[in-house]
Amino acid sequence: MDKFVIEGGTPLNGTVSVSRAKNAALPIMAAALLAEGKTVIRRAPHLADVRAMAELLEVLGARVQRAENDDLEIEVLDESHSVGPYDVLRKMRAGFCVLGPLLARRKQARVSVPGGCIIGFRPIDLHIKGLRALGAEVRTRAGYVAAEAPKLKGTRVFLGGPFGSTVLGTANVMMAATLAEGTTLIESAACEPEVTNLAHALIAMGAQIKGAGTPWLEITGVKKLTAATIDLIPDRIEAGTLLAAAVATSGTVTVNDMRPDHLSAVTDKLQQMGADLEITEHACTIHAQGRPHASTLVTHPYPGFPTDLQAQFTTLLTLADGTSVVTEKIYPDRFMHVSELQRMAADVRKEGPNAIIVGVDQLSGAPVMASDLRASAALVIAGLAAEGQTHVKRVYHIDRGYEHIVEKLQALGAHIQRLPDDEPIPPEP
Repeated sequence: MDKFVIEGGTPLNGTVSVSRAKNAALPIMAAALLAEGKTVIRRAPHLADVRAMAELLEVLGARVQRAENDDLEIEVLDESHSVGPYDVLRKMRAGFCVLGPLLARRKQARVSVPGGCIIGFRPIDLHIKGLRALGAEVRTRAGYVAAEAPKLKGTRVFLGGPFGSTVLGTANVMMAATLAEGTTLIESAACEPEVTNLAHALIAMGAQIKGAGTPWLEITGVKKLTAATIDLIPDRIEAGTLLAAAVATSGTVTVNDMRPDHLSAVTDKLQQMGADLEITEHACTIHAQGRPHASTLVTHPYPGFPTDLQAQFTTLLTLADGTSVVTEKIYPDRFMHVSELQRMAADVRKEGPNAIIVGVDQLSGAPVMASDLRASAALVIAGLAAEGQTHVKRVYHIDRGYEHIVEKLQALGAHIQRLPDDEPIPPEP
C-alpha cells in the first residue's frame, strides 16, 4: 500500500491537461455488452475503476484490450454468463450498471449489490423500479439483484428520488430500454454530462434516444445495436479539483482539454470566492492571490454544484477569510474528510448535512487517512496548502479516479511523492 508525502506551501503554477472522464467511461464500457462487434472507447483513462470494469466485462464474456494508441477495445465473445460477482462489484459502484445491458441482451442477470466509496446511503431502489416498469421480474437475495425478462416493453417511468435524479439508475434504465419493445419515457432523468455522453454513445450504436441532457428521455427500442467508436468527455471533476488546488495554494494554473460549460456552477463559485478566471471553449486559467472569500455552498444535481467536488471545496474554504457553510444535498453524510481536516488545524464542524467552517490563516501538515476517492483529493489539496509535511495514507482511493495525479501536480511545481507506506509516521512535534 502506498502513501503520498507532500511538502506544502508552494503555489501551483503552469499548465495541465485533464484526462477523460471516469464517470463517463464506466457506463459506456457496460453499454458495450449491448452491441454486436468491437466497441472502441478513445483515450479511456488508466484508472483502478476502469481496470475493475474491464475485469467485470471479461467475467461476462467480453474481451477487453488496450490498443497501442491507448484506446480501449471491447468485444463480446460469449453471452452465456450473466452473473456480476461480488468480488468485482465490491470495488466500484458503477459496475452495477451492467444490470440493464445484461437484462436487455441476455434476458436475465444476477448482479451483486455494489460497493465503491463509503460516502453515505446510496440506494438502488430506483434502478429496480425502472427495470420493473419495463417488465422485468426483479428480486434481491443474499446480496445480489436478480432480474429476468423474456421481453422488455417500453413504458413511462419517473426516476426522481429524495436527493434528486439517479445518475446510474438513469444509465441502467436507458440502456435496457434501447432494446425494449416500444417507446420508454424516463421522467426526472439525470442530466449530468456523463449521462449525455452515454446517450450519444448508444445513439452511435444505433439506439433511438431523444432528450439527452434534459430531464425527459425518450427511448424507442430497436432490434439490435452495433459497436461504434466512442469519444469520452473530459473529466469535469478532475478539472474542478485542479482549479481548487490552484486557489488553495495561491497559484496561477491553466487547465486545458476541459469543458468549462460542464463546470459553470464551479467557476461561478470560484469567482465569488475572489479568483480571477479566463475561460475559453476548452480551457480555464485561474489566478489566485491571498485568501479566498468565505462562501455558502450547496450541492445539487447537475447543473448545480457537484457533490463530487464538495470535499475539495470544503478544504478550500478552511483557508477562506470568514465563516462558510457547506450543505450536502446529495449524500448528507459525505463529510468523512472533516475529521482529517481537523487534524490539520482546520476549524470545521459537521452539523447534520452541513459543515460550518471558520477559515484559518494556515493549515498544518499532518498524517491523515483518505476515506474515499474525493476525500483523498481534498486531503491532497490540504497538504499542498499546508505548512510542513503531510502524509496521505490509503491513496488507492485516489487511484480510482485521478489519472497520473502525482505527475500532473509535480509538473505544476508541487512537492509530492508517492512512496511505499512502510515508513514510520513522523513523531508529533
